[in-house]
Amino acid sequence: MKKSFQSPYFKWGLTAFIVIVACICFFFSIFKMQGLFLAIQNFIGILKPFIYGAVVAYFMLPVYNLLVRKLHPLFKRVFKSPKRASSWTKMISSIASVFLLLALISALLSMVLPQLATSIFSLSNSLPEYMNEVPAWLENLLKDSPGIRDNFMKLYVQFSDWMLDWMKDDMLPKLIGVMGGGLLGTLTMLKNVVVGIIIAIYMLCSKDLFAAQTKKLAYSIFSTEHANLFIKNMRFIHHVFGGFITGKLLDSLIIGMITFVAMNLLNMPYIVLISVVIGVTNFIPFFGPFIGAIPCSLLVLMIDPIQCIYFILFILILQQFDGNILGPKILGDSTGLSSFWVMFAILVAGGLFGFVGMVIGVPLFAVLYSLISSLAHRSLQDKDLPTQTVRYFHVDYIDPETHRPVPFPTEKPSEETGVSLKRKPRRSRRSDEEKKK
Repeated sequence: MKKSFQSPYFKWGLTAFIVIVACICFFFSIFKMQGLFLAIQNFIGILKPFIYGAVVAYFMLPVYNLLVRKLHPLFKRVFKSPKRASSWTKMISSIASVFLLLALISALLSMVLPQLATSIFSLSNSLPEYMNEVPAWLENLLKDSPGIRDNFMKLYVQFSDWMLDWMKDDMLPKLIGVMGGGLLGTLTMLKNVVVGIIIAIYMLCSKDLFAAQTKKLAYSIFSTEHANLFIKNMRFIHHVFGGFITGKLLDSLIIGMITFVAMNLLNMPYIVLISVVIGVTNFIPFFGPFIGAIPCSLLVLMIDPIQCIYFILFILILQQFDGNILGPKILGDSTGLSSFWVMFAILVAGGLFGFVGMVIGVPLFAVLYSLISSLAHRSLQDKDLPTQTVRYFHVDYIDPETHRPVPFPTEKPSEETGVSLKRKPRRSRRSDEEKKK
C-alpha cells in the first residue's frame, strides 16, 4: 500500500498550495514593495551577527586549515582518544585564528588611526589657508594668458563656493546626526561584532559537520548526478571567491605599503591618509585606482601643485605595475572574465549593492558566467553541436542534418577557426550552353 504523501492527490494538493503561496508572495512583492524591503532590512539586521561571523570565518579559513594540519599530530600524541584530539585541535585552531585576526586589526588600527587623525585635523585646520593660496598661484602661473586665467578663476570660485556650501549644509548636519545617535549605534555594532566573533569560532569548529550535513541534504533531495553537480559547483564557487578575495587583500596590502614607502621618499604630505585610501580603494577592481587617486591628487594639489604632478605620475606607474605584474602574479586567472565583463559586473553590482557590490561583483559574475557557460556547453553536447566558441566564427547557419557549421558564401577559408569554408565553384551559363551543344 502506498503512503499518503506518495499518492497523486497529495502531490496535486502540494502543487496547488505552493502555487497559491507563490501568487500571494508575488502580490505582496509588487503592491507592498516598501513594506517588503523594510521586512528584508529588519531580517538582515537580525542576521548581522551571523553575517559578521560567516565573513570572519571565511576569511580565516586558510589560517584555520593550516593550524589544524600543524596541531593535529601534537594533540594525537597528547590524547589517546582520536575524537578528543580532533575536537581539541579544532577548538584551539578556531580560537587562535580569530584572535590572530583581531590582533592584526588592533595593531593596524593602533598604527594608522593616530596618524590618520593627525592628517585629518591638519587638513581641516589648513584647508582655508590653502583655498586662499590657490588663486595667487593661478594668477602667477597664468599671468601671460589673461583669458585662460579668468576662466580658471571663475571655475575655482564656483568650486570653492560649492565645497563650502556642501560642508555647511550637508557634511556638518550629517556629522551632528551621527554624533547624536552614535552611542546606540556604536553599542549595537559592538554587540554584533562580539557575537559575530563567537559565531565565527563555532563556524570554524563545525566546518566539517556543516559540509557533511550539506552533502547529506543534497543527496537526499536531488538525484546522485545532480547532487554531484551541485557539490562540484559549490567547490568552484569557493575556489573563485576564496582565491579572488584573499588575493585582492594581499594585493591591496602590498600596494598600500608601496605607496607609504614611495610617499616617504618623495616627501609628500598626508602619507598615512593617502596610503590607506589607495590601499583600500585598490580592492575594487578596474575602478578602484581612479576612485582613490582623484581625491588624493586634490589633497596633494592643495599643498604643492608640482608634487601633485609627481603623485599622479607615481600612481600611473604603480597601477601599471599592479595591473601587469603584481596583480596577475597574485590573482592569476581566478575569474576568467574579460575586461568588458569585469566592467559590466562592477557597474551593475555597484549600482545595486554599493561598495560591497563593487567588491563581490566580479567573483559573483564569474560564478554566474561559468554556470551559464556550463549549461550552454551541456545543451550543445546533447544536440551534437560544436562546443568551441571558435567554431562559430564566420558561420552562416548549422546544417540540421549533419550538425556541421556552414560558412558565409563570401568568406574565404580560415585556418584559425578550423571551419572549412570551401564551396563548389559556380558554373557560368555560357559553359552550360556549350556542353549542351
